[in-house]
Order: sequence, then C-alpha cells, then structure tokens
Amino acid sequence: MYTKNFYNKDLKNRSRDLRNNMTRAEKKLWFDFFKNQPLKIHRQRPMGNFIVDFYVPKKSLVIEIDGGVHDSHEAQIRDRERTWYLQNNGLQVIRFSNEDVFNNFDYVCSQICVHLNQNEA
Repeated sequence: MYTKNFYNKDLKNRSRDLRNNMTRAEKKLWFDFFKNQPLKIHRQRPMGNFIVDFYVPKKSLVIEIDGGVHDSHEAQIRDRERTWYLQNNGLQVIRFSNEDVFNNFDYVCSQICVHLNQNEA
C-alpha cells in the first residue's frame, strides 16, 4: 500500500509541470472520464523516483498512458523497471497507448472501470 514515505517531494515541481502540460491523451482521459469518477484520482503523482500519469489511492491503482516516446527500447526498459518497482510496492499498474485512448476510448474506460470496481461488495 502506498505510504507518505513513498511520495518523493523532490519531484513535486516536475509533477506540477507535467500536470500543467498534459498530453492530449491524458487530457481526454482526465476531462472526459476521470473528472466524473467519485474516487479521488491524482494526476502526475510522484511515487518513489517516478511520476505516474494517474493514481487511484483507494484502489492502489496506477494508470499509465504511453505515447510515442515509450516506443524506444530504452523507454520500454524504463517502463518495465517502473512497473516492477510500483508492483513491488503493492500497486497494480495498467497501461494504455495514446492510440487506445483516441481510437478505443470506451474500451479504455471500461477496462479502468473493471479495476475501479474490483473488490466492491
């Protein structure tokens, strides 16, 4: 489970910059889906040495939106390291591409809902 010690205050300014300059896909997901959710959702949240796109604390869920910069071999290695780190700190990580958000938005939202509704009685 995420704890306050997991929050990296050294990344606060960078995460603020990223929130103020979200990608088109992140904006679409934020304004067209997440803003209507009853759960608290953080954007560009520092976690350890990483900044995750979206974090749902109540569900220990990280949602990443991968653009073209994630296509390189080096970026894929960093993404695997990030996922490994987050999962080993009790978080579940799901990823979608920018193309998924733009071309299969309903599917992306439904998959996120599946994770948001897990363990609901």
